[in-house]
Amino acid sequence: GMFSYRRESGPRLRPGIARFLAHASAWGCLATVSAHEKIPGLPFGNCLPISDGPLNNSTGTPFFYVTPKDPAVADLMKNPMASLLLPESEGEFCRKNIVDPEDPRCARLTLTGQMIAVSPEEVEFAKQAMFSRHPVMRKWPRQYEWFFMKMKVEHIWLQKWYGGVADISKEEYFKAAPRKA
Repeated sequence: GMFSYRRESGPRLRPGIARFLAHASAWGCLATVSAHEKIPGLPFGNCLPISDGPLNNSTGTPFFYVTPKDPAVADLMKNPMASLLLPESEGEFCRKNIVDPEDPRCARLTLTGQMIAVSPEEVEFAKQAMFSRHPVMRKWPRQYEWFFMKMKVEHIWLQKWYGGVADISKEEYFKAAPRKA
């Protein structure tokens, strides 16, 4: 029946699954605290392209290519804290098993932390990470003043089945190798 294909799970697998979702995701929904004059202090969400590194190099740290003209970036300039939702709906499990992307069996990862501009020493890596996953970005109009940001991950939550979320430590998350959900 509908619930008969329980996937392999358990606490020791969660950090690897979280890293898989971070690495396999081409986009995510970023939530900020609005600085917009009409909705100050309220949540604001925006879906953005991301990359945690080139296909052969997962870092677990999400990188972004953004413009100051984006309302979310304006929010981050006032309050750099954000949450990033990375749904498994892009993966094959949900489609193959005809599971709605909002069904708890479709895993989702939420990372929270501080968004910071990428340092000059890290710009080349950020370029490689973003442009290898999103080649069209190289041609985006220059007048939008694009720059690279990354999330300094502080908290990691994984929902992988019914019954709530698992809190994963930063240490476990960053030392884990990506493992399919």
